[in-house]
Amino acid sequence: MAVSDGGEVRKKKIISLMENPSYVPMREKELACIMQVRAEERPELKRLLEELLEEGKIRMNRRGRYLRPEETLFTGVFTAHPKGFGFVEAEGNSESFYIPEEGVNGAWHQDTVEVRILPGRSGQRREAEVVRIIARGMSQVVGTWESRGGFGFVVPDSNRVLVDVFVPQEHSKKAVDGAKVVAEITDYGQGRPGKSPEGKIVEILGHPDDPGVDILSVVREFGLPEVFPEKVEKQAARCQEQVSEADRAGRQDLRDLLMVTIDGEDAKDLDDAVSLYQEGENYCLGVHIADVANYVQENSALDWEALNRGTSVYLVDRVIPMLPRALSNGICSLNAGEDRLALSCLMTVSPKGEVVDYSLAETVIHVDRRMTYTSVAKILEGDEEECACYEDVVPMLRKMAELSAIVRERRHRRGAVEFDFPESKITLDGQGRPVDIRPYERNAATRLIEDFMLLANETVAQHFYWMQVPFLYRSHESPDPDKVHSLGIFVRNFGYSIKFGQGQEEIHPKEFQKLLEKAEGTLEEPLIHRMTLRSMRQACYTTQCTGHFGLASRFYCHFTSPIRRYPDLQIHRIIKDQIRGRLDEGRLTHYAELLSDVAKQTSRTERRADEAEREVDKLKKAEYMEGKIGEVFDGVISAITGWGLYVELQSTVEGLVHVTRLGDDFFFYDEEACEMQGTHTGVTYKLGQRLQVKVKFADRFTKTIDFELAEGDVEEG
Repeated sequence: MAVSDGGEVRKKKIISLMENPSYVPMREKELACIMQVRAEERPELKRLLEELLEEGKIRMNRRGRYLRPEETLFTGVFTAHPKGFGFVEAEGNSESFYIPEEGVNGAWHQDTVEVRILPGRSGQRREAEVVRIIARGMSQVVGTWESRGGFGFVVPDSNRVLVDVFVPQEHSKKAVDGAKVVAEITDYGQGRPGKSPEGKIVEILGHPDDPGVDILSVVREFGLPEVFPEKVEKQAARCQEQVSEADRAGRQDLRDLLMVTIDGEDAKDLDDAVSLYQEGENYCLGVHIADVANYVQENSALDWEALNRGTSVYLVDRVIPMLPRALSNGICSLNAGEDRLALSCLMTVSPKGEVVDYSLAETVIHVDRRMTYTSVAKILEGDEEECACYEDVVPMLRKMAELSAIVRERRHRRGAVEFDFPESKITLDGQGRPVDIRPYERNAATRLIEDFMLLANETVAQHFYWMQVPFLYRSHESPDPDKVHSLGIFVRNFGYSIKFGQGQEEIHPKEFQKLLEKAEGTLEEPLIHRMTLRSMRQACYTTQCTGHFGLASRFYCHFTSPIRRYPDLQIHRIIKDQIRGRLDEGRLTHYAELLSDVAKQTSRTERRADEAEREVDKLKKAEYMEGKIGEVFDGVISAITGWGLYVELQSTVEGLVHVTRLGDDFFFYDEEACEMQGTHTGVTYKLGQRLQVKVKFADRFTKTIDFELAEGDVEEG
């Protein structure tokens, strides 16, 4: 086909080709071949394609291929950025759109919006603009009250809310200047230039320096429900405190089986126990999970509240539980020395770490010992005093360590990617002030429990996948090809490479694993870990079994923590229905209709909990560093941006060395190499480089920490 006819006719032919159902996205060269465009007419084809892009009649994906026209309106949730722009993740579509500041059009953080693709815009993400706000995501704002005589403003704590909220004096609840308050939005000021949003104060949290007010402000900001409704508390209180003879009826009795719980010292809600013995060369591993579904009935007030919360939230000074403590710390907690109801995954594991047989059963159990990670780690290290204290379970624990190593090695061989970033352990005094921050390192005991829980989760997911019944999976999609390509270009600077599968679009998790192993022990190891992690997608709950990329697992779900995660509780109901032979057509239809909404809600509440936990950590780290002004610390460059270097201390505290504090030179950011380079001196700062910094500034209210380089003590990268 030649392109020598009239311009509009030629464009229609191109569009017609792309609208053909058999059309697949093609590059310009491939289109020219299919359309039989002569070499001398190639520039004309290129011009026509560019015009069609500009007119929004076709589009180009991030791999440079042209796609047929599509609906340009998408619905999704708007995520605001502190600099004024934002992003919208389309519903039912993994694509995320960039919303420039001029295209936000009155949308607030977490609003559900409808967006239109902006024609002719290219980049890593397609650009769009908000055309309609479907539902508001924020009804309240937490902030500081500033009085102005006959009125006042609430200055939001969140840097994602970019405008202050006007409050008339009669709606101020007589708040004093500087108080932390919660304001309900009564008018968003949409569509009126210069018009501030309006609200009324509904709660006065207290003075910012009062103990607990800072964390309470974060709790309110994220809408975390602290108090259980009276009806929910009453339902929980009615649950019996002991397992009765009637409760044990029809259950497999495992009370004579030696088993332990292994948790942190402070844990109160113990929802998993483990047992192990050998039959011949095989290991008989039992993972016993609290039967929360026995006490939380579907569609009860308890159930609806648990779904609303989605997950327990673990903040520095408090836990906001998914279930009332009468359940989570009482009858549902697998306390040592007491009979408890459980769902058990009983696995026979070969010496190669393969599950060769298994069964799922409703059981009654009796935990023999309540162990801590610290104690078990000491036992596995051969601590004589600890071994003497727990001599009845020491042989089993050593066998568990043996099996754990086998299972972990098997997972490693299939390509599971393991990131080992230390979490923060923040210690507070009686007034809620941070007195110590240090990394919370994993040990042999934490890895042991992790290995057994992963194995149980995979076994349960695989069981229900092959049954082909509605189910709730934990999914982790393959990384975005563009991000992996960018990672490949980046690591090439350090002499590493990443191999792709067919068509340069697929990557196996083993490639990430190999990359991390090659970088192990090198100066750039922290950098490679961070950049690899950033290239991966976020895991979520789905009704489709798409596998877990990070674990290199085809089947995965969350089964092991029903006290603190709603998806686990939902899965327990399906398991119990299957065990009891109740998965008839009616129940299957019920789950098919229900689980999609459960997946969306629990994915959302998980993200909310993660964000709240991060905010509290940032707040307490900044408060801790307020008392360290002028002190010098060893650190590692953890991130580089155009405005400076982020440096992470050994305690996990991270702060910014602004580009203006890097010395008497003009520094520029080389994004491709991820380096900060001095124009005249040639000094270069790289990710993973070790250096010493002095604390310049810290502020808990803005959650910011600023460093400057310690004089004369920089280790060259």
